[in-house]
Amino acid sequence: MQHPTAPTRRDFLRQLGWLSMAAAVIPGLATAATPTGSTAAQPQPIAHDAKDLFFKISLAEWSFHKALFGGKMKHLDFPVRAAKEFDIHAVEYVNQFFKDKAKDKQYLAELKQRCTDNGVRSVLIMCDGEGELGHSDAKVRQQAVENHYKWVEAAQYLGCHAIRVNAGREGDPAVVAAASVEGLRALAEFAKPHGIRVIVENHGGISSNGEWLANVLRQVPNGGALPDFGNFCIKRGKPVNGEEVCEEEYDRYKGVTELMPYAGGVSAKTYNFDAAGNCIETDYLKMMGIVKAAGYTGHVGIEYEGNNLSEEEGVKKTKALLEKVGAQLS
Repeated sequence: MQHPTAPTRRDFLRQLGWLSMAAAVIPGLATAATPTGSTAAQPQPIAHDAKDLFFKISLAEWSFHKALFGGKMKHLDFPVRAAKEFDIHAVEYVNQFFKDKAKDKQYLAELKQRCTDNGVRSVLIMCDGEGELGHSDAKVRQQAVENHYKWVEAAQYLGCHAIRVNAGREGDPAVVAAASVEGLRALAEFAKPHGIRVIVENHGGISSNGEWLANVLRQVPNGGALPDFGNFCIKRGKPVNGEEVCEEEYDRYKGVTELMPYAGGVSAKTYNFDAAGNCIETDYLKMMGIVKAAGYTGHVGIEYEGNNLSEEEGVKKTKALLEKVGAQLS
């Protein structure tokens, strides 16, 4: 999750460059790993059936943050809408939308039942606002670790495989890295007996430096990454005409490549689409090629954050794009 960075002319030209490289990239990807225990399917360029894809599609709740914050949608309705309106049967929750319900057994039981009734799998919980796991003060850091315990337990109850947390964002990179390793290790150790993995998203500041985050994660047993295709702004500038501006951005393709070896999930971020249904900010053919080349066969979560389409239309277009690109790569 992150506020969008306004696309620039440079981004557009760079996008054209990636498109011209696609033909050279695809042949090498054709031999990438297929799901464990499965038989490689014959190419079906016009078939977008999810069962033919090398990955599974899930839906991130943040795609509906406007409706949820605006009171037009309830958290309990999320898995029902995912299944009935979008034919998506795996969901990724955001703790902000049921912040006071982590220990509410009755509430969690109702949420779980709605998933069961609609054939929906709970994949993970994205956790924010529980303190800094990379804080330099050991006591503050430990409190942040303990604040996440309830979400580990809630994730276990709901049948998730992971919680998504944040690593340090500001400060001296080496100092923040050492502190983040300590905090993440402590939380991951608590989560392991619960069958929950602790995965970190590139989520602004230092954490959006793929090399930095990968170095942290390789030191955290039972840790992992949630590579987000769009969250690679390291330093933001002052908004211009209401639009946020990124002053320093990490190369998203390099970043995802660096994080995929640790991936416990993937976040398919979209903002805007061209007339052909392609994402303007990210070359999905190239990006999903990187995902496949890493041997990843898990869930890829749709996370639409654009303003030009309704949240519903944004989700539908992102799903169609994933199916189209997935069919080409599968």
